[in-house]
Amino acid sequence: MTEQLLGPALIEEATKKSGLVWVRGGGPARALWHVWHDGAAHVVGDGPGEQPLPQLADGATAEVTVRSKDKGGRLIVWTATVSELEPHSEAWESAVAELKGKRLNAPDAEQMTERWARECRVLRLEPGAASTTDFPDDSGAAAPLPTTATTRRPAPAGLPRLLLKRKQKRS
Repeated sequence: MTEQLLGPALIEEATKKSGLVWVRGGGPARALWHVWHDGAAHVVGDGPGEQPLPQLADGATAEVTVRSKDKGGRLIVWTATVSELEPHSEAWESAVAELKGKRLNAPDAEQMTERWARECRVLRLEPGAASTTDFPDDSGAAAPLPTTATTRRPAPAGLPRLLLKRKQKRS
């Protein structure tokens, strides 16, 4: 009985305190900023300048990994039921009021909620009945997502000599 009560409380408390959760829909996990409101995590995205919400569809399930805010380590993993909130509905308005307060560096703070209603999706990630506070057996490590970014190339062979000459001239 105690485990049944502690599981939801642990999910709520850990998710509330973490500013970032890792959410896996059907593909790779993505780090998403969120807000805990009314018994569920809420995220906004899929619009210009907002975080991507790939493979998170209305009615689907997702795996949510909550990290420690101070150390960044995995605290808890739970299963969420995803539901998309209808723009300007009562649930949408209350969730967006909370999300707006947590959105950092918004270019259009005054019109942000209207832009979210037009161009973005607001999703509710509610802990499912099958959520457990047990850790999975694997480490959770994953290969990096494909990107156009590249690693630094080796320094040109002549660069050390050029830098050395500058240093000698200053002396």
